[in-house]
Amino acid sequence: MTRAPFAADPTRSRGREFAENREGARGPRSEFQRDRDRIIHSIAFRRLRSKTQVFIAPDGDHYRTRLTHSLEVAQIGRVIARTLGLDEDLTEALCLAHDIGHPPFGHAGEDALSQAMAEHGGFNHNAQSLRTLMRIESPYCDHQGLNLTWELLEGLAKHNGPVAQPGWALSELDTAFPLKLGDYPSLEAQIASISDDIAYDNHDIDDGLRAGFLQLDDLLTLDFVADQWRTVEKRFPHATRERQLRELVRGQIGLMVNDVIEHTRAVVAGYTSIDEIRGAGTVLGTFSPAMQADERKLKKFMYDRLYYHPEQRATAQRATEVVAKLFAAFAQDNRLLEERWYHSLPDAQPQRSRHIADYIAGMTDRFAIDQCAKIYGEVPEGLSNV
Repeated sequence: MTRAPFAADPTRSRGREFAENREGARGPRSEFQRDRDRIIHSIAFRRLRSKTQVFIAPDGDHYRTRLTHSLEVAQIGRVIARTLGLDEDLTEALCLAHDIGHPPFGHAGEDALSQAMAEHGGFNHNAQSLRTLMRIESPYCDHQGLNLTWELLEGLAKHNGPVAQPGWALSELDTAFPLKLGDYPSLEAQIASISDDIAYDNHDIDDGLRAGFLQLDDLLTLDFVADQWRTVEKRFPHATRERQLRELVRGQIGLMVNDVIEHTRAVVAGYTSIDEIRGAGTVLGTFSPAMQADERKLKKFMYDRLYYHPEQRATAQRATEVVAKLFAAFAQDNRLLEERWYHSLPDAQPQRSRHIADYIAGMTDRFAIDQCAKIYGEVPEGLSNV
């Protein structure tokens, strides 16, 4: 595929926060390939395998986690990037890293940390992704963090668009390594963002159906889903219901991917540089207006029927309580922290509370549950409803 004139170019990267000695470099990789590999080899990325996507600490092995979700987003992102002539490696790296700052129990954990940190600047999972990659995950001897490229960090910071009022974490990082938060990001970052939407819109349907929280008849009240289902039944009339449902999800993904490709290709046809993409004043890599309307209806349906399902909300509340109890325990008795975290605890606020939040944010669901049981003497109940 021919590289588009507005694609990010690894040979023209704006560089990394810290200069590196490339003596004995491992293999002929581009700067963005190095980013991707550093993310994949990080401990923070591996921990995503045991962090909540939709269902908290599921008993079944077939439900998605933050890790499998991130891999699925990357697969979708690469297809779109390749077709549009963008840099696949940067797109893939952005997709793989986009959820790396999520605490245990997903948004329930984030809510608990936001409340615990209310007097110390709050907590935001997207800013925590950058904080993790730029400061916390530090396997190298000569610099902090993974020292990723400016383009990768910019894309993570602004994948939902310009940031007008960054919180303390993002502001602190932006001061150290300015990311031009007021501009739009590269098209690679925009594609990573829409790929995230495509992945969770459809794969959450798959998990919701498997868990029994969603019913096919209810899904078919959405016209564009019903159209896909009729196509599946017509093509595969003798297939089992399970296989037909999986074909429905695949068909939905294909429909959305093709829509993004066709719409974005038409919108960016006149652009000749990445700077024009950043200065466009709007998101360019997105759905067509018709698909946007259908996707909004699907999201509303998913919030009403799955994400805000009474059982889901009750489980999320119990998860929130676990994280809140962990924060309270570590704040009251710092010696409960893991040894290296205890010995690196800052002396003053708000840094002390932010340090504790960093520690909790890195936990997996299971580790958080185990720590709560160890500290309080009983295993928290009701933290899995599938």
